[in-house]
Amino acid sequence: MTAGALRRLAPSPNDPEKPDLVLHRGCDPVPEYNNPMLLPGMYPTLYPFGIGGFEDKSRPTPLGFENQAQCYLNLHDKSFRHHFSYLFVVLNMIQRRRAHLQTHFTVQTSRFRRVADMLTSLIAQTLSEVADIVEKEGNTKSLSSDQRTAFDLLRFVNTVAEKVPGSYAAKISARADVRNYFSYFGLPHLFFTFNPCAIHSPIFQVMYGDKTVDLSARFPNLVPAKERARRLAHDPVAAADYFQFSVNAVFEHLLGWNFKERKSSKQGGLLGKIRAFYGTTE
Repeated sequence: MTAGALRRLAPSPNDPEKPDLVLHRGCDPVPEYNNPMLLPGMYPTLYPFGIGGFEDKSRPTPLGFENQAQCYLNLHDKSFRHHFSYLFVVLNMIQRRRAHLQTHFTVQTSRFRRVADMLTSLIAQTLSEVADIVEKEGNTKSLSSDQRTAFDLLRFVNTVAEKVPGSYAAKISARADVRNYFSYFGLPHLFFTFNPCAIHSPIFQVMYGDKTVDLSARFPNLVPAKERARRLAHDPVAAADYFQFSVNAVFEHLLGWNFKERKSSKQGGLLGKIRAFYGTTE
């Protein structure tokens, strides 16, 4: 993310109808951590007063990045969730933070001291050069001594990123959890795929904000399919809320699961009392 800020000035004397726009730019990256002015500077229409940024040290009560992002998406004012890029930029920042903070190296005990000395002797430029060679599948025979040291680390060091959602390591971790369930609870008696369709659901239309939908009617009147699809794309937060609501409703009212007590209800559900379940989302 390069340095840049947009500033609107007074109308130009040459053309008073059109104001000048000055774009400040530079080669130094803007810090992404502990920079409360980053997002207000990127989205002046969402932060018209230039306040309300993330990780603001002057805030009396500390507020985490993810908690504040979730708070903005649940405001009565839906400007944040309806913005065409804000949601994706913030999600990208969250994913990068998880990758930075939740990725660890593992190495065999016998090689720990050697690998530690190799890591501390390298500089960022060398690692960047080796990464570029590996990405482009270049020739590794002409590497310098420092580049060869960095390249050898690939054989000795493994990365663990199981807490980064969507990563390959996270999928492996989920499979390990499922296998652990097998050993503790026994083989599952039922596999099922649940895919609620928000486009055709009157409940989603209400969550989107359509107050004309009568949920007490057997066949509620809905807007045309094209408009329902547009609403789904326009408000992905409402779509996520609808998905979570649907999953909770199925498990609570159909399968008899009590989410508050984290166990089956006394009367059970359609399949009796559930001892345990494991679910993942794509």
